Amino acid sequence: MDKILTLLDGSAYSESVCHHTAWIAQKLGAGVEAMHVLGRREGAASTDLSGALKLGARSELLKELADLDAQRAKVAQAKGHALLEDSKQILEKDGVPVVNLRLRKGDLLDAVRELEGDIRAITIGKRGEGADFASGHLGSNLERIVRTSKVPVFVASREFRPISKVLLAYDGSASAKVAVDRMAASPVFVGLDITVLCIGPDQARAQVIADAATTKLRSSKLNAAARTASGAPEEVLQELAAAEGFDLLVMGAYGHSRVRHLIIGSTTTAMIQSVKIPVLLYR
Repeated sequence: MDKILTLLDGSAYSESVCHHTAWIAQKLGAGVEAMHVLGRREGAASTDLSGALKLGARSELLKELADLDAQRAKVAQAKGHALLEDSKQILEKDGVPVVNLRLRKGDLLDAVRELEGDIRAITIGKRGEGADFASGHLGSNLERIVRTSKVPVFVASREFRPISKVLLAYDGSASAKVAVDRMAASPVFVGLDITVLCIGPDQARAQVIADAATTKLRSSKLNAAARTASGAPEEVLQELAAAEGFDLLVMGAYGHSRVRHLIIGSTTTAMIQSVKIPVLLYR
């Protein structure tokens, strides 16, 4: 059975991540690997601030710190198990037949790499546990996952709603072509309305590019239509998604090198930040 890896962190996005994961799993006939990763700081040894104390007092403080570390580690593990059990209930209620729970400790990327050879896609929330305090920022692990993942990454919005209208941002780049090829071969997009949008100053050229992708999708019996626009991509896509009720934005991820990204920024990152709907990213 195909598997989807869903990454859960206890944020306000976690329930939406579960519902979106279940929607994809049902489309693919896939099971779900639900994983929560305890960071190295959770249960890590406390900083030793006792060096100026006398030997007896210092030893006693070290013991108290060790006990406190152990207690924090137990609490973190208990929270992780509770989060996973809650996610299993949601996924099973939404019709996912097989749900495996995984609690790991260490680096998130290392934990993902252990499973990546056996999974079809990754689902994750747009922002992490500090979502309510950092509404203009992405989750700290999201960009790392997208940049290194070899499988599609579905970035869930805060609220779940059924997906019927899909907006594909297409520019003819290598990652955008991968997106079209994968969409054409995927049962996820059967029965959905897909708009292929190419944004550029040369509308005639943009139409040719959009038409090529649309033809590919239609050859797989998908319902697709071509469209063009001009302007800043993140602004155009944000406005269109909101005004016309699209439920999902699909993009090729990070067409430029990381060095170039550091200099000029990334349309991918800007789009994930600005749109209020889920984003599916292909590399």
